[in-house]
Amino acid sequence: MIVFDRLWTTMKQKGFSTYRLREKCGIDSKTIRRLKANENIETKTIDKICAALDCKIEDIAEFVNNKGSQL
Repeated sequence: MIVFDRLWTTMKQKGFSTYRLREKCGIDSKTIRRLKANENIETKTIDKICAALDCKIEDIAEFVNNKGSQL
């Protein structure tokens, strides 16, 4: 499972609110809801978020296996 827990930490470190992220990336509140729920999002959205935050994908997402342990 891909989880976006790291996104919220990275946003806080860089001084981004969800509103600022939405405005800079051109994503909507539905996408923010999907990120918070760790639901599927398009790779182009991940690209936009990484560009806006000037970070790597591993700064916003990680894979956690079904048993809850990290790889």
